[in-house]
Amino acid sequence: MPWNEVDTMSLRREFVSLAAEPGANIRELCRRFGVSPKTGYKWINRYRLEGPEGIRDRSRRPKHTPGRTSPEMEKRVVKVREAHKAWGGRKIRDVLLRAGEREVPAASTITEILRRHGNLDPGESAKHKPFMRFEYETPNELWQMDFKGHFQTPVGRCNPLTILDDHSRFSVGLFACEDQRWTTVQARLTEVFRRYGLPERILTDNGSPWGSDLEHPHTKLTAWLMRLGIRVIHGRPFHPQTQGKDERFHRTLQAELLRYETFVDLVHGQEAFDRWRETYNHERPHEALGMEVPASRYRISQRAFPETLPPIEYGPGEIVRKVCNAGYVYYRGKPFRVGKAFDGYPVALRPAAIAGKMEVYFCAWRIATIDLKENETDA
Repeated sequence: MPWNEVDTMSLRREFVSLAAEPGANIRELCRRFGVSPKTGYKWINRYRLEGPEGIRDRSRRPKHTPGRTSPEMEKRVVKVREAHKAWGGRKIRDVLLRAGEREVPAASTITEILRRHGNLDPGESAKHKPFMRFEYETPNELWQMDFKGHFQTPVGRCNPLTILDDHSRFSVGLFACEDQRWTTVQARLTEVFRRYGLPERILTDNGSPWGSDLEHPHTKLTAWLMRLGIRVIHGRPFHPQTQGKDERFHRTLQAELLRYETFVDLVHGQEAFDRWRETYNHERPHEALGMEVPASRYRISQRAFPETLPPIEYGPGEIVRKVCNAGYVYYRGKPFRVGKAFDGYPVALRPAAIAGKMEVYFCAWRIATIDLKENETDA
């Protein structure tokens, strides 16, 4: 028969009373009362030992929980979470361990503590899924650079410029810029180069000020980088995943700082960026790095930034032309376009593998191929 909460105790008393009768068939009573023999015998034994109190429901919570997290540890977990609102169980556990805390619970336990305290957003948690990663083998082989979407301040727009080392995920630069002009980026990169040295390559997208499209991949900024001996790589158009690490950095910046801060002006914004960047590089464990911090894997480049660029020189006997007239060079009396980015610079023309064509080099980089049968470049 079905039992409800109201008459549970009376039915149990009736059961044990009938079971106490001489010659009682315990298994038949169990069948009649709808309980298993194991439960029936448990009630009978408890009633004999404890009387009516023995058949009341008992808490399933263990009397002794040696593995239970102490209230003090829970407070430490919550305190770290309050300071870093986007960090999950694994990051918090690693921070506590590195701080010398003892008996730090497992990451899954910390996640449950955060959930109990209302610190988890189910929607945000669902976004964090593992994915395949590729990285360069050593620091400074490749930096990724981009502008995160601008946001408004009371005195104008803030354009966050982010520069990330591919190998270590170390943020070599995070700047609150007033615009996205190439001169602004050059000034910020100069600061970074002076501190960390020069990378071998920089990966950018195809937007301003790095290059507009495949037909016009070079700008004044990329020409300056090429003069420094840095190879500029452009991601595939409409494929932001090419710069996946920097895109992920943008999401982290949004989740851990921008969603909680309102900046009065660019100075205020830069101060907040500097504090957060310090935390990101030196305190925040990175899952892709085996919970190490980016600073643990980063080393400055041995290629120092030259305060004065040497003149551009080419080999003896090479055909050298100065770019002028809005990005054109003249050869055999005809103009050929090589790009406005190189206005005023000398370039070298070298015979291509295909007859009737010449390759145009700026410093060590091929920037165009010209067809001597036409007045325009075909690449």
